[in-house]
Amino acid sequence: MSCDCQLPRDFRLTDELWEEIRPFLPPEPSHRRGGRPRTDARRCLEAILYLLRTGVPWKALPRCLGAPSTVHDRFQEWRAAGVFERAWRRSIQLLDRQGRIDWEWQALDGSMNKAPLGGEATGPNPTDRGKLGAKRSLLVDGHGFPLAIVTAPANTHDLKLVAQTLDARIRRPPRGVHANLCMDRGYDAGWVHDLVRACRFVPHIRSRGEEVRRRRWGERPRRWPVERTFGWLNRCRRLLVRWERKVENHLGFLHLGIARLLFRSARVL
Repeated sequence: MSCDCQLPRDFRLTDELWEEIRPFLPPEPSHRRGGRPRTDARRCLEAILYLLRTGVPWKALPRCLGAPSTVHDRFQEWRAAGVFERAWRRSIQLLDRQGRIDWEWQALDGSMNKAPLGGEATGPNPTDRGKLGAKRSLLVDGHGFPLAIVTAPANTHDLKLVAQTLDARIRRPPRGVHANLCMDRGYDAGWVHDLVRACRFVPHIRSRGEEVRRRRWGERPRRWPVERTFGWLNRCRRLLVRWERKVENHLGFLHLGIARLLFRSARVL
């Protein structure tokens, strides 16, 4: 059951989202020999969503949502079991069944965010006076629905993440689809063109100024959905600033944030 806190509606775990994620949760351990019963799974998931949306430290979690140590242990358990990534795959599957995935036009770009606590896959941010940060490389469809995401130190060049991002796709275009991949001028290298073509994409690499001119001519911009998706994800304050030292925990929150976004787009929530 849900907690008794009077949380804002956008911070609460809806019945619809719970029903989508619940099948992926690992089975509860048996207590036939006694012992203290485990905290309700739905209550823990609501607490994790609260942490995702607000970005508060674990120890600042409202007590009505559960003990911070308990919620943290459950998050680690579910992350290791792939619950959040499987929820992301399920949300993409729903959107694909609805015919709402634009496989024809996809876009790839990178974005940097702060990582004040450091940790794995962080490094000096060249755009933030060398402060610690992380980079996220994101692939989206023509509507901005995330299809792949990887993270690396902030001082990693976008070119070095192209192959890793394309390999991380959780779903690929159906055969026979003429797929185009839009990127900015920072990806303009001969081997990138060859790699993109090997992945059955037609590369489209244009400068920001050229995109603005073509938009004035009435041509629809194709790369901006990836930048908009970064903005959508950053509404979850735990994704705006990376507070996790372990990269797998940061990815767990990223996967949950993406799943929540896509389930909303699929009108499940």
